[in-house]
Amino acid sequence: MTTASLDLASMLCSRLCHDLLSPVGALNNGLELLADETDPEMRQRCFELLEQSAKASADKLKFFRLAFGAAGGFGEMVPVEEAQDVVNALVGANERVEVQWALTAATLPKPAIKTMLNLASIALDSLLRGGRLDIGAELLDKSSEIVVRATGDRIVFDDTVGEALQGNIPVDELTSRTAPAHMLYLLAEELGGGLQYKLDDGSLVLGAVLPRDTEGMIG
Repeated sequence: MTTASLDLASMLCSRLCHDLLSPVGALNNGLELLADETDPEMRQRCFELLEQSAKASADKLKFFRLAFGAAGGFGEMVPVEEAQDVVNALVGANERVEVQWALTAATLPKPAIKTMLNLASIALDSLLRGGRLDIGAELLDKSSEIVVRATGDRIVFDDTVGEALQGNIPVDELTSRTAPAHMLYLLAEELGGGLQYKLDDGSLVLGAVLPRDTEGMIG
């Protein structure tokens, strides 16, 4: 493994740890409160908070497994329902965000699933005050096409994430925030595809075209 690959892997690990810190920390806090609490009503409330934190942790891990994991081989077709489930679970914790799906195929190649999930995550992060997340994907004869659109009262999008999607940030300048976007750039480049984004007032559109040739595919 090259130094650049190690750096990218380190940044991705940092991102995953950062995203898991909150729900896992809440579990720890809930257990500490439960150990000292004797009031039945408050103990029940602690159990409810623990259940919520455990679900949030599990939902994030399921998302990470599908969005970043390498299990299953290079050319595996993945049911789109799996991607829908993990995204819906993540968004379900945020009542201010509505998700709409437009998927024309029952399965997509793994690189397309990874790309769709990571673009959805970027778009979801941009909906600071809530809004709508539209996710679409189409499986064509020679390529997979993915479009993710976030619309809301306030869209927050870090320009460095856009630069990372275009491959314009050196690996040694990546952060845990930009590493997933850089990973998508490498994936698209390996397949001979491309990524695009457009930011307007009230909307962020992210797109990808990925050829279906599986030779040399990043798993």
